[in-house]
Amino acid sequence: MFKNKVLLITGGTGSFGNAVIPRFLDYGVSEVRVFSRDEKKQDNLRKKYSSKKIKFYIGDVRDYCSVLNSVRGCHFIFHAAALKQVPSCEFHPMEAVKTNILGTENVLEAAIDCAVNRVVVLSTEKAVYPINAMGISKAMMEKIALAKSRLKSKTIISITRYGNVMATRGSVIPLFIEQILNKKPITITDPSMTRFMMSLEDAVNLVLYAFKHGKTGEIYVQKSPATDIKTLANVLKNLLNAPHHSINVIGTRHGEKLFEVLLSREEKVRAKDIKKYYRISPDQRDLNYEKFIDTGEEKISDSIEYNSHNATHLNFKNLYNLLKKQDFIKSIIRGK
Repeated sequence: MFKNKVLLITGGTGSFGNAVIPRFLDYGVSEVRVFSRDEKKQDNLRKKYSSKKIKFYIGDVRDYCSVLNSVRGCHFIFHAAALKQVPSCEFHPMEAVKTNILGTENVLEAAIDCAVNRVVVLSTEKAVYPINAMGISKAMMEKIALAKSRLKSKTIISITRYGNVMATRGSVIPLFIEQILNKKPITITDPSMTRFMMSLEDAVNLVLYAFKHGKTGEIYVQKSPATDIKTLANVLKNLLNAPHHSINVIGTRHGEKLFEVLLSREEKVRAKDIKKYYRISPDQRDLNYEKFIDTGEEKISDSIEYNSHNATHLNFKNLYNLLKKQDFIKSIIRGK
């Protein structure tokens, strides 16, 4: 599917871009376009790969013209550009609107105008039952993608949704590791708080699966194991040979959820279990509003959301073995 194709990754200097670019080069692509506003990170990538197949585009998804320039001639787009930090979006909600909502509108509009074959939009669990500005903006991002998918254009638009990916920006794991290495107490908001455990490789595989199999308007979710934050902290302490390192419970932060939700009750009714993933079919009701008012769905009342409390949980040993395999843990242990 990728051979001799032109691919665009928005926010391509982030964790997803860094993880997926080597794969795309192995797949025999004609060109990988990295679109972002961070020229320092682009320069780092340029030096890291020194491949003539990687083209760098300085721009911002907020600016339609810069997006359009990068989209022209593309076959496929992976839309990863976003503001992802909960606190920064809480204090600056309009910035989240401009990037996550209006930026997505720009990318998808340019994709449709340029007859791009496929677009995969990367979303987050925070879009489900959102309680903070970041989640609300991501929920709107998904709604925009779903609305665009109803336009009967040639562009296939699908969505992937996952929780915090281990060791990426926004994950608690780098924070805990830094606190242990600097001999500072680990700060836990709530020991019973749960999170899905998903590796960066899992996230990339999910996106590529959605790209290969997705029909327009479909959302893909990986079935990931979960753990509570107390167990996670204790495992990291043992991995870094600091079993007696102190832990401070500081209380839940503003905009923070007790658990992650990957599928709402309403979505669970429409979700199809496809072994490793859930596939959520789009709501195909048209603009005849009576269908939204007069027709209900009894199954929703009995449906249970899919969250990190009711998912399969990793005990200490299983989580220890999972984290020990991760490259970022291996490099820290080697350097310690």
